[in-house]
Amino acid sequence: MRRGTKGWNMKSIFKNLMLCSVGAMALVALGCGSEGGGGGTPVARPGTVSVSLTDAPACGYEAVVVTVKEVRIHQSSTENDQNAAGWKDITLDPPRSINLLELNDPTQTSLGLDYLGETQVTAGHYTQLRLVLEENKGNDPLMWSNYIVLESGDPNTHDPSERIKLGTPSGIQTGIKLIHQFTVGSGQRVDLLFDFDACHSIVQTGSGKYKLKPVIKVIPYELNGIEGFVDASLVGQHVIVSAQDGGEVIRAVVPNSSTDPDFRGKFFLPRLDPGSYDVVITADNHATTVITEVPVQTETSVTHISTNATPFHLADSSMQSVDGTVTLDPADDEGLVIVKAKQTLELTPPVVVTVKSLVAAVVGGGSAGDYQFNMMLPTGAPAVAPYSLIPPAIAPDSSGQSSVAKKYAFYVSAQTDTTNYATQVPLPLPAVDVTTVPQPLTFDMTP
Repeated sequence: MRRGTKGWNMKSIFKNLMLCSVGAMALVALGCGSEGGGGGTPVARPGTVSVSLTDAPACGYEAVVVTVKEVRIHQSSTENDQNAAGWKDITLDPPRSINLLELNDPTQTSLGLDYLGETQVTAGHYTQLRLVLEENKGNDPLMWSNYIVLESGDPNTHDPSERIKLGTPSGIQTGIKLIHQFTVGSGQRVDLLFDFDACHSIVQTGSGKYKLKPVIKVIPYELNGIEGFVDASLVGQHVIVSAQDGGEVIRAVVPNSSTDPDFRGKFFLPRLDPGSYDVVITADNHATTVITEVPVQTETSVTHISTNATPFHLADSSMQSVDGTVTLDPADDEGLVIVKAKQTLELTPPVVVTVKSLVAAVVGGGSAGDYQFNMMLPTGAPAVAPYSLIPPAIAPDSSGQSSVAKKYAFYVSAQTDTTNYATQVPLPLPAVDVTTVPQPLTFDMTP
């Protein structure tokens, strides 16, 4: 699929966000103002940098809470001394606790963003950002700054006993370092958006503890994308809608869970480079639905693929439990191990989609470097349709996909602070029938 380039003017959107008291961790260059005046030597005026936060879907959690204390900005990508000259700070006083999962639905009035603040900076080129989180203190869950609540728990954390403390990186006091280059012109404004991937930022250790290993990307602030509706009855069944390119998830969201019938089931996949995408919809106890070659024409366009009156319905399907083990060599219990289940659709040319992705957990009491995973996968044939203008409604069906039912290829990637492991698939066949394949699936990972 053809991918485009990023970047466009967001002045009007940012103005609307501010008027709505919206937050997000964003920085995308906007031009405004001029230098100097009166015919004399031009004088460089300070610029402004604003910061906002958003999130991709999290796996297996009702809440993922982090407490942001500060955002720091520096022109040098190698400066590590927090007391050195040249730092410009956006300080949150008091620090703000944010449930990242509340930032996953761009159909909300907040657009799925949390605005953290802004600061004036000297005009120039900047290469380093740091996100500083508050440390956890003590053993009282009410005092924890960073924690999770597992699925089936109370997302509003009315019961503090459901909170599980998140261990935080050793460098949290100096901030999570992000290398991202941007230039602030004289009198200009720059808005950056930090995409905090909660799903891939939490690692479960063998002792049953959870650690935060932040995966954060700086992404475009633009609000183009793909919009549609799933049937309201699917809400609450762990629906995930993703825009994929070549089987890789570019953006994923959960549909709106509002009780308002005009919004319930609505989804919006935002901030996509111009190009074409496969939209993949999954839910518990339902077959996968795929809309292929959905175009995003420009950096300001929104493509509609279904409406409230004609939402996507997913066919019922039985689910198959798949267990697996992953062994890292060299052994390391601090790794981020990601398992993806993919299917190849019977189309011309074939289309690969990711149906499920999760983070494997360290085996409790096992040998160093051993991880395990379990995922539930639909056994029904996926329903597929090519993109077309609406109306009429796009109507996915499973005809021609019977050979795809139950067949998945499992891809495993692993990364530690010191090692990147080669992506592996099970042998001898990359695609297996999950209802008959011997389990557990095994993966041996080496650099």
